[in-house]
Amino acid sequence: MFEDSTFESSNRIKKRNPWVVATFALNIAVLSAAIIYPLINYEALPKAALTTLLVAPPPPPPPPPPPPPEVHQAVVKPQMMNNQLTAPTKIPPKVLQVNEKEQPPAQSFGVAGMEGMGSGAAGGVIGSVFGNSTPQPVVKVATPKKIAISSGVATGLLIQQVRPVYPPIAKAARQSGTVVLHALISKTGTIEDLKVVSGNAMLQSAALDAVRQWRYRPYMLNGEPVEVDTTINVVFNLGG
Repeated sequence: MFEDSTFESSNRIKKRNPWVVATFALNIAVLSAAIIYPLINYEALPKAALTTLLVAPPPPPPPPPPPPPEVHQAVVKPQMMNNQLTAPTKIPPKVLQVNEKEQPPAQSFGVAGMEGMGSGAAGGVIGSVFGNSTPQPVVKVATPKKIAISSGVATGLLIQQVRPVYPPIAKAARQSGTVVLHALISKTGTIEDLKVVSGNAMLQSAALDAVRQWRYRPYMLNGEPVEVDTTINVVFNLGG
């Protein structure tokens, strides 16, 4: 009985051995393929990993430049001994030069009659405190040649007024209104230039003929007559 059992077990082991050998061979083949394939096909590896491995690290930054050397300027201080200047005991490496401005000449002060005390008049009259004084020039503002005034101011200067003749055609057409004129009055008070600004066309000619005969008082500015630029209103009224 023992032999039978041993024989049966030996047969089972012999039947299983081919499968174990095949499985072991398959594992070795797979492991060998996994190791050899990357070595042969290296182009399949990720490029980012290769770049990271092959790029060298950047060099360290350069050290900061050294600070500039300090420059010390020596100032020579005068040395006093018994209220007298003495020479310095050592010469500094660099001496600062001080430029002083010249003082203006002193002016003389005095009273007349005293010799060497300024100018003055005879008889003990006190002269100028600051020596010979020159009168300051008087600045005079130039008077303008022409100024502009309002029509109300111009009316106050009027000394001769000729009333306009109402045009018959305007009267027949029952036309009325105000004609505004731009006038340039000369220094003597006469009308030099006259232009129409606005107004009825039927009334403009009569207004121009009448205003050309008007006379004004000269407009005075700083005691001198000047030309006047102003406006004149001529009113045409049918009832007047």
